[in-house]
Amino acid sequence: MTGFAHKQIETVLGLLAIEIKSVNSRYQEIAIRLPEELRFLEGDIRGVLSKRVTRGKIECRMQWVGEAVHEQTLNKISLSNLLALQEEVFEIRSDVKPLTVSQILSFPGILKPKAVDFELLKAEVLTGLNAALNIWLEARAREGEALAKVIGGYCDRIVETVNALQPKIPEIVSNLQKKLEERLNEVLAKTLVDHSTLSREEVNDRIRQEVIMYAIKIDVDEEMNRLLTHVNEIRRLLTVGGEIGKKLDFMMQELNREANTLGSKAAAIEMTQTSLTLKINIEKMREQVQNLE
Repeated sequence: MTGFAHKQIETVLGLLAIEIKSVNSRYQEIAIRLPEELRFLEGDIRGVLSKRVTRGKIECRMQWVGEAVHEQTLNKISLSNLLALQEEVFEIRSDVKPLTVSQILSFPGILKPKAVDFELLKAEVLTGLNAALNIWLEARAREGEALAKVIGGYCDRIVETVNALQPKIPEIVSNLQKKLEERLNEVLAKTLVDHSTLSREEVNDRIRQEVIMYAIKIDVDEEMNRLLTHVNEIRRLLTVGGEIGKKLDFMMQELNREANTLGSKAAAIEMTQTSLTLKINIEKMREQVQNLE
Protein backbone atom coordinates (compact mmCIF):
# COMPACT_ATOMS: atom_id res chain seq x y z
CA MET A 1 0.00 0.00 0.00
CA THR A 2 1.04 3.58 -0.47
CA GLY A 3 1.78 5.73 2.54
CA PHE A 4 3.63 8.82 3.73
CA ALA A 5 4.83 10.16 7.07
CA HIS A 6 6.98 13.07 8.21
CA LYS A 7 8.44 13.65 11.66
CA GLN A 8 10.94 16.14 13.09
CA ILE A 9 12.92 15.35 16.24
CA GLU A 10 15.54 17.06 18.37
CA THR A 11 18.87 15.23 18.68
CA VAL A 12 22.27 15.95 20.19
CA LEU A 13 23.36 17.04 16.70
CA GLY A 14 20.36 19.25 15.98
CA LEU A 15 16.90 19.08 14.41
CA LEU A 16 16.39 15.97 12.26
CA ALA A 17 13.62 15.45 9.68
CA ILE A 18 12.49 11.85 9.12
CA GLU A 19 10.44 11.05 6.02
CA ILE A 20 8.90 7.68 5.18
CA LYS A 21 7.05 6.93 1.96
CA SER A 22 6.00 3.74 0.25
CA VAL A 23 4.51 2.44 -2.97
CA ASN A 24 2.89 -0.88 -3.81
CA SER A 25 5.03 -3.96 -4.31
CA ARG A 26 4.54 -7.67 -3.72
CA TYR A 27 7.89 -7.89 -1.98
CA GLN A 28 9.79 -6.03 0.73
CA GLU A 29 12.11 -3.42 -0.79
CA ILE A 30 13.82 -0.95 1.55
CA ALA A 31 15.84 2.12 0.55
CA ILE A 32 17.55 4.30 3.18
CA ARG A 33 18.97 7.81 2.67
CA LEU A 34 21.04 9.21 5.57
CA PRO A 35 23.31 12.19 6.27
CA GLU A 36 26.96 11.34 6.86
CA GLU A 37 26.66 11.68 10.64
CA LEU A 38 24.04 8.90 10.77
CA ARG A 39 25.64 6.37 8.42
CA PHE A 40 26.61 4.20 11.38
CA LEU A 41 22.90 3.65 12.11
CA GLU A 42 21.91 2.25 8.70
CA GLY A 43 21.89 -1.36 9.91
CA ASP A 44 19.76 -0.52 12.95
CA ILE A 45 17.34 1.52 10.86
CA ARG A 46 17.02 -1.29 8.30
CA GLY A 47 16.35 -3.74 11.12
CA VAL A 48 13.50 -1.62 12.51
CA LEU A 49 11.95 -1.21 9.05
CA SER A 50 12.25 -4.93 8.24
CA LYS A 51 10.43 -5.91 11.43
CA ARG A 52 7.60 -3.43 11.06
CA VAL A 53 7.12 -3.56 7.28
CA THR A 54 6.76 -6.95 5.59
CA ARG A 55 5.64 -5.89 2.13
CA GLY A 56 5.97 -2.90 -0.18
CA LYS A 57 8.67 -0.64 -1.58
CA ILE A 58 9.56 1.75 1.23
CA GLU A 59 11.99 4.66 1.33
CA CYS A 60 13.26 6.19 4.58
CA ARG A 61 15.01 9.53 4.25
CA MET A 62 16.63 11.49 7.09
CA GLN A 63 18.17 14.94 6.80
CA TRP A 64 19.17 17.77 9.07
CA VAL A 65 16.99 20.84 9.25
CA GLY A 66 19.81 23.31 8.65
CA GLU A 67 23.28 21.96 9.47
CA ALA A 68 24.25 19.34 11.98
CA VAL A 69 25.51 21.02 15.15
CA HIS A 70 29.05 19.90 15.93
CA GLU A 71 29.85 21.25 19.39
CA GLN A 72 33.50 22.13 20.04
CA THR A 73 35.68 22.25 23.12
CA LEU A 74 39.10 23.73 23.91
CA ASN A 75 42.16 21.63 23.29
CA LYS A 76 43.91 22.67 26.49
CA ILE A 77 47.25 21.16 25.55
CA SER A 78 47.36 23.03 22.24
CA LEU A 79 46.26 26.23 24.00
CA SER A 80 49.02 25.91 26.60
CA ASN A 81 51.61 25.35 23.88
CA LEU A 82 50.40 28.41 21.96
CA LEU A 83 50.49 30.65 25.04
CA ALA A 84 53.97 29.39 25.89
CA LEU A 85 55.14 30.32 22.40
CA GLN A 86 53.59 33.76 22.85
CA GLU A 87 55.62 34.27 26.04
CA GLU A 88 58.79 33.38 24.18
CA VAL A 89 57.93 35.98 21.55
CA PHE A 90 57.40 38.60 24.29
CA GLU A 91 60.86 37.86 25.64
CA ILE A 92 62.35 38.57 22.21
CA ARG A 93 60.13 41.47 21.23
CA SER A 94 58.44 43.46 23.96
CA ASP A 95 56.54 45.64 21.49
CA VAL A 96 54.49 42.74 20.10
CA LYS A 97 50.80 42.88 20.97
CA PRO A 98 49.29 39.85 22.70
CA LEU A 99 46.91 37.64 20.73
CA THR A 100 43.22 38.33 21.05
CA VAL A 101 40.76 35.57 22.02
CA SER A 102 39.41 35.37 18.47
CA GLN A 103 42.95 35.04 17.11
CA ILE A 104 43.75 32.30 19.58
CA LEU A 105 40.56 30.35 18.74
CA SER A 106 41.30 30.61 15.02
CA PHE A 107 44.58 28.73 15.36
CA PRO A 108 44.39 25.15 14.04
CA GLY A 109 44.02 22.59 16.79
CA ILE A 110 42.92 25.02 19.52
CA LEU A 111 39.29 23.88 19.14
CA LYS A 112 38.37 20.24 18.77
CA PRO A 113 34.99 18.59 18.19
CA LYS A 114 33.21 17.70 21.38
CA ALA A 115 32.75 13.95 21.79
CA VAL A 116 29.30 12.88 20.61
CA ASP A 117 27.27 10.53 22.78
CA PHE A 118 26.54 8.05 19.99
CA GLU A 119 24.37 5.82 22.17
CA LEU A 120 22.16 8.79 22.98
CA LEU A 121 22.07 9.80 19.31
CA LYS A 122 21.11 6.24 18.33
CA ALA A 123 18.30 6.16 20.89
CA GLU A 124 16.97 9.54 19.72
CA VAL A 125 17.01 8.57 16.03
CA LEU A 126 15.40 5.13 16.51
CA THR A 127 12.72 6.58 18.78
CA GLY A 128 11.95 9.19 16.13
CA LEU A 129 11.93 6.51 13.43
CA ASN A 130 9.37 4.44 15.32
CA ALA A 131 7.22 7.53 15.87
CA ALA A 132 7.31 8.24 12.12
CA LEU A 133 6.47 4.60 11.40
CA ASN A 134 3.44 4.82 13.67
CA ILE A 135 2.15 7.76 11.63
CA TRP A 136 2.89 5.91 8.40
CA LEU A 137 1.18 2.71 9.59
CA GLU A 138 -1.92 4.66 10.59
CA ALA A 139 -2.13 6.02 7.05
CA ARG A 140 -1.67 2.52 5.66
CA ALA A 141 -4.38 1.17 7.96
CA ARG A 142 -6.84 3.72 6.60
CA GLU A 143 -5.96 2.71 3.05
CA GLY A 144 -6.23 -0.95 4.03
CA GLU A 145 -9.79 -0.43 5.25
CA ALA A 146 -10.69 1.17 1.93
CA LEU A 147 -9.07 -1.69 -0.02
CA ALA A 148 -10.89 -4.26 2.11
CA LYS A 149 -14.21 -2.68 1.08
CA VAL A 150 -13.20 -2.85 -2.59
CA ILE A 151 -12.15 -6.50 -2.28
CA GLY A 152 -15.37 -7.25 -0.41
CA GLY A 153 -17.28 -5.77 -3.34
CA TYR A 154 -15.59 -8.19 -5.74
CA CYS A 155 -16.45 -11.04 -3.36
CA ASP A 156 -20.10 -9.97 -3.59
CA ARG A 157 -19.94 -10.04 -7.39
CA ILE A 158 -18.45 -13.52 -7.41
CA VAL A 159 -21.18 -14.79 -5.09
CA GLU A 160 -23.86 -13.15 -7.25
CA THR A 161 -22.38 -14.77 -10.37
CA VAL A 162 -22.26 -18.21 -8.75
CA ASN A 163 -25.76 -17.87 -7.31
CA ALA A 164 -27.11 -16.87 -10.71
CA LEU A 165 -25.76 -20.04 -12.36
CA GLN A 166 -26.06 -22.64 -9.61
CA PRO A 167 -29.87 -23.09 -9.71
CA LYS A 168 -29.69 -23.56 -13.47
CA ILE A 169 -27.08 -26.34 -13.37
CA PRO A 170 -29.52 -29.29 -12.94
CA GLU A 171 -31.63 -28.11 -15.87
CA ILE A 172 -28.57 -27.41 -18.03
CA VAL A 173 -27.13 -30.85 -17.30
CA SER A 174 -30.50 -32.52 -17.88
CA ASN A 175 -30.95 -30.80 -21.26
CA LEU A 176 -27.42 -31.73 -22.32
CA GLN A 177 -28.07 -35.33 -21.28
CA LYS A 178 -31.19 -35.46 -23.39
CA LYS A 179 -29.42 -34.01 -26.41
CA LEU A 180 -26.55 -36.46 -26.06
CA GLU A 181 -28.90 -39.38 -25.60
CA GLU A 182 -30.87 -38.39 -28.70
CA ARG A 183 -27.67 -38.00 -30.69
CA LEU A 184 -26.28 -41.35 -29.58
CA ASN A 185 -29.55 -43.07 -30.34
CA GLU A 186 -29.57 -41.49 -33.76
CA VAL A 187 -25.99 -42.33 -34.66
CA LEU A 188 -25.17 -45.50 -32.78
CA ALA A 189 -28.27 -47.45 -31.91
CA LYS A 190 -29.09 -48.86 -35.35
CA THR A 191 -25.44 -49.50 -36.18
CA LEU A 192 -24.82 -51.42 -32.98
CA VAL A 193 -27.95 -53.52 -33.42
CA ASP A 194 -27.16 -54.31 -37.04
CA HIS A 195 -23.48 -55.15 -36.58
CA SER A 196 -23.20 -56.71 -33.15
CA THR A 197 -24.73 -59.36 -30.99
CA LEU A 198 -25.96 -56.75 -28.51
CA SER A 199 -29.67 -56.52 -27.93
CA ARG A 200 -31.55 -53.26 -28.16
CA GLU A 201 -31.80 -53.13 -24.38
CA GLU A 202 -28.05 -53.64 -24.02
CA VAL A 203 -27.42 -50.84 -26.49
CA ASN A 204 -29.73 -48.57 -24.53
CA ASP A 205 -27.85 -49.46 -21.33
CA ARG A 206 -24.56 -48.50 -22.97
CA ILE A 207 -26.04 -45.20 -24.12
CA ARG A 208 -27.36 -44.46 -20.64
CA GLN A 209 -23.94 -45.18 -19.16
CA GLU A 210 -22.30 -42.76 -21.59
CA VAL A 211 -24.90 -40.11 -20.80
CA ILE A 212 -24.34 -40.53 -17.06
CA MET A 213 -20.56 -40.29 -17.49
CA TYR A 214 -21.02 -37.16 -19.56
CA ALA A 215 -23.27 -35.62 -16.91
CA ILE A 216 -20.64 -36.30 -14.25
CA LYS A 217 -17.96 -34.76 -16.45
CA ILE A 218 -19.81 -31.49 -17.02
CA ASP A 219 -21.29 -31.13 -13.53
CA VAL A 220 -19.68 -28.05 -11.94
CA ASP A 221 -21.59 -28.00 -8.67
CA GLU A 222 -18.46 -28.94 -6.72
CA GLU A 223 -16.47 -26.09 -8.29
CA MET A 224 -19.24 -23.64 -7.54
CA ASN A 225 -19.36 -24.69 -3.89
CA ARG A 226 -15.59 -24.36 -3.56
CA LEU A 227 -15.75 -20.86 -5.06
CA LEU A 228 -18.22 -19.85 -2.35
CA THR A 229 -16.04 -21.48 0.32
CA HIS A 230 -12.99 -19.52 -0.87
CA VAL A 231 -14.96 -16.27 -0.88
CA ASN A 232 -16.07 -16.91 2.71
CA GLU A 233 -12.44 -17.46 3.71
CA ILE A 234 -11.40 -14.20 2.02
CA ARG A 235 -14.11 -12.35 3.92
CA ARG A 236 -12.94 -13.94 7.16
CA LEU A 237 -9.35 -12.84 6.53
CA LEU A 238 -10.47 -9.30 5.78
CA THR A 239 -12.37 -9.23 9.07
CA VAL A 240 -9.48 -10.65 11.11
CA GLY A 241 -7.00 -8.23 9.53
CA GLY A 242 -3.26 -8.25 10.20
CA GLU A 243 -0.68 -9.37 7.65
CA ILE A 244 -3.01 -11.19 5.25
CA GLY A 245 -1.51 -10.24 1.89
CA LYS A 246 0.23 -13.56 1.21
CA LYS A 247 -2.78 -15.56 2.40
CA LEU A 248 -5.01 -13.61 0.03
CA ASP A 249 -2.51 -14.20 -2.79
CA PHE A 250 -3.00 -17.93 -2.23
CA MET A 251 -6.79 -17.55 -2.18
CA MET A 252 -6.63 -15.75 -5.54
CA GLN A 253 -4.82 -18.77 -6.98
CA GLU A 254 -7.51 -21.07 -5.63
CA LEU A 255 -10.30 -18.93 -7.08
CA ASN A 256 -8.58 -18.91 -10.46
CA ARG A 257 -8.18 -22.69 -10.36
CA GLU A 258 -11.91 -23.21 -9.80
CA ALA A 259 -12.86 -20.64 -12.46
CA ASN A 260 -10.53 -22.33 -14.97
CA THR A 261 -11.98 -25.76 -14.16
CA LEU A 262 -15.46 -24.35 -14.64
CA GLY A 263 -14.39 -22.99 -18.02
CA SER A 264 -12.88 -26.30 -19.11
CA LYS A 265 -16.11 -28.12 -18.20
CA ALA A 266 -18.35 -25.55 -19.86
CA ALA A 267 -20.81 -27.33 -22.12
CA ALA A 268 -23.33 -24.50 -22.33
CA ILE A 269 -23.11 -20.79 -23.07
CA GLU A 270 -24.28 -19.93 -19.54
CA MET A 271 -21.33 -21.82 -18.04
CA THR A 272 -18.84 -20.19 -20.41
CA GLN A 273 -20.17 -16.71 -19.63
CA THR A 274 -20.04 -17.43 -15.90
CA SER A 275 -16.43 -18.60 -16.16
CA LEU A 276 -15.40 -15.44 -18.01
CA THR A 277 -17.22 -13.17 -15.55
CA LEU A 278 -15.58 -14.92 -12.63
CA LYS A 279 -12.10 -14.61 -14.15
CA ILE A 280 -12.56 -10.89 -14.76
CA ASN A 281 -13.64 -10.22 -11.18
CA ILE A 282 -10.95 -12.48 -9.72
CA GLU A 283 -8.25 -10.66 -11.71
CA LYS A 284 -9.54 -7.26 -10.58
CA MET A 285 -9.58 -8.50 -7.00
CA ARG A 286 -6.06 -9.92 -7.34
CA GLU A 287 -4.78 -6.49 -8.44
CA GLN A 288 -6.16 -4.98 -5.24
CA VAL A 289 -4.78 -7.81 -3.10
CA GLN A 290 -1.26 -6.95 -4.35
CA ASN A 291 -1.58 -3.69 -2.43
CA LEU A 292 -2.27 -5.34 0.92
CA GLU A 293 0.41 -6.30 3.42
